[in-house]
Amino acid sequence: MGRCPECSEWNSFAEEAAPRRTAAGGRASVVAGHDAARGGPQPVGAIDAARYPRMNTGIGEFDRVLGGGVVAGSLVLVGGDPGVGKSTLLLQVAEHLAQAHGPVLYVSGEESTQQIKLRADRLGVRSERLLLLSETDMELIEGHVQATRPHFLIIDSIQTMSVPEVESAPGTVTQVRESAARLMRLAKHTHLPVFLIGHVTKEGALAGPRVLEHMVDTVLYFEGDRHQAFQVLRAVKNRFGSTDELGIFEMRETGLSEVLNPSEVFLAHRRGQVPGSVVVPAIEGTRPLLVEAQALVASAHFTTPRRMAAGGDYNRMCLTVAVLEKRLGLPLGTRDVYLSIAGGVRVVEPAADLGIAVAIASSFRDAPVDPAAVFIGEVGLAGEVRPVQQTEKRLNEAARLGFRRAFAAAAPGRSADGSPPGGDRRRTPAGLVVVAIETVRQAVDLALQPEGER
Repeated sequence: MGRCPECSEWNSFAEEAAPRRTAAGGRASVVAGHDAARGGPQPVGAIDAARYPRMNTGIGEFDRVLGGGVVAGSLVLVGGDPGVGKSTLLLQVAEHLAQAHGPVLYVSGEESTQQIKLRADRLGVRSERLLLLSETDMELIEGHVQATRPHFLIIDSIQTMSVPEVESAPGTVTQVRESAARLMRLAKHTHLPVFLIGHVTKEGALAGPRVLEHMVDTVLYFEGDRHQAFQVLRAVKNRFGSTDELGIFEMRETGLSEVLNPSEVFLAHRRGQVPGSVVVPAIEGTRPLLVEAQALVASAHFTTPRRMAAGGDYNRMCLTVAVLEKRLGLPLGTRDVYLSIAGGVRVVEPAADLGIAVAIASSFRDAPVDPAAVFIGEVGLAGEVRPVQQTEKRLNEAARLGFRRAFAAAAPGRSADGSPPGGDRRRTPAGLVVVAIETVRQAVDLALQPEGER
């Protein structure tokens, strides 16, 4: 068929060869093996989860995103753009796992063992318990797993694997689905942790059937521009932990290196006394991050002014621009407004609204903001500033890095830092003055005061 009768798209049909069915007793043997391996149905209270503790990979940022380490029998899918560093990251993880826990089998369907060895030499990977295999046949791979008995299995990549019973080329929907299903059964029956590397399409989604993401336990995306030094690892699905955590890495000549203190790194090149630049304390999972929000307001050269947000939420930026124009009278309807979060980190939480509003106003008035101040709060359409969660954690991070003032909304019945009423400010970090803000107009007026009046 040339045109799909459902979605009306042209050339969207793909041929799939139905997999051959096994003998009649095949399913019974699988179920019997499943019962033998797992012991049949058990009461939930009788299951001992402590028998399978988490295993650290030796890379703290990777463990953070996984939820504390690798779980036995888990199936982890790592996706990302070509050249972002997926294979480099997994090869470094394999080295640490081999040294700390036991043999690791690294299977590549894209490179020869000699090519992998060249990358390993560059990364300093030399463990004798890291086994390399160049293969795409799933039956042969399962045979090697049974022969070598590795403690971990890495597949690079799932789109290159093939099942002989399926009469289609590697990378097709059926092949990817059947290969992932075999690896899932292998992981669950033998409690073998399996890592899969997956390609992404030009739209940024994982290549292959959508069911692939449903089958695995954890889906990690490795993001970053190849022209930038920092890469971000985030979880979009995690059955064993939170999906809010973020791991930050720096690409160097010797491989990926953990960024242990990202706030200092993101603010290292910040210039003080520059209009349109503010510092916003963001929360990624359990970690506070101080990032620089930069705004630029320029004259529009077209009938419709441009709005652009890099690293921020475009829709929230447009709402903030509308609030500034309506509540503060800033004529932004004839100006281009550009927003950028420095460092390549994406901040979309409402807590950044106040900082973005002050940055836009600062650029419009060409007045710098106090470089020792941070801004925390959500901006409503009425121009009010609302409190956000985990304010105390954000304030502690700001005080640790030497900031002296924090503009934050005061919760009802509490001060801006979350202290109880009555002036008790014991939760305020030492050396940090918290300025209670009620409206965005108040925040802009106080933040843009001349240096001698602050």
